[in-house]
Amino acid sequence: REFLRAINQFATTLTEMFLSNSNFELQLWNNYFHLAVAFLTQDSLQLENFSPAKRNSILAKYGDMRATIGASIRDMWYSLGHRKIEFIPSMVGPILEMTLVPELELRKSTIPIFFDMMLCEHRLTGSFTRFEDEILRRLDSEVEGGRGDEQYKQLFESILLSCCQSHPELAKAGKDFVALVTGLLERLLDYRAVMNDENKTYSMSCTVNLL
Repeated sequence: REFLRAINQFATTLTEMFLSNSNFELQLWNNYFHLAVAFLTQDSLQLENFSPAKRNSILAKYGDMRATIGASIRDMWYSLGHRKIEFIPSMVGPILEMTLVPELELRKSTIPIFFDMMLCEHRLTGSFTRFEDEILRRLDSEVEGGRGDEQYKQLFESILLSCCQSHPELAKAGKDFVALVTGLLERLLDYRAVMNDENKTYSMSCTVNLL
């Protein structure tokens, strides 16, 4: 809780003193995002890994601090305005790591950041190739490391498709991108399930599908 209080103080200071054009400090903002994501993803806050009694005790005393810091990260991202492009693709991986945390409300509030990244890059360059390449690359290692599930795949698809439909300039390219990522996610999850199963009858089939 003390770390959370300190991180929120850093956020306030960054917004007040290091956001305007003349005072903007890229490295400080970068440090903030990496620190906040590291806080959110630490083992001691992953409540689903605890017994129901311990989980309820933590929630009663502190609440789910992941949701609190997740909302702060989201707000800090949107406050960057035209500076966002300076964090693409470097922040794609940390944001992906955050959205993969298995907490429903956190996922719902932070997955839209991906669309904002797509929109930001597209408006500047006419495409979102850097964002797309980075998320595909990082998704592979994150799912192999045990993160991600069916709920995440469904949320990613529904949220981003909804966002793309509200922006005609990204409707077609966005739909193709979402289909690509959800297809990859499905194959990665199948492959992980087979590799973790003692009966690996379908491992070759899953490997071929993934390739």
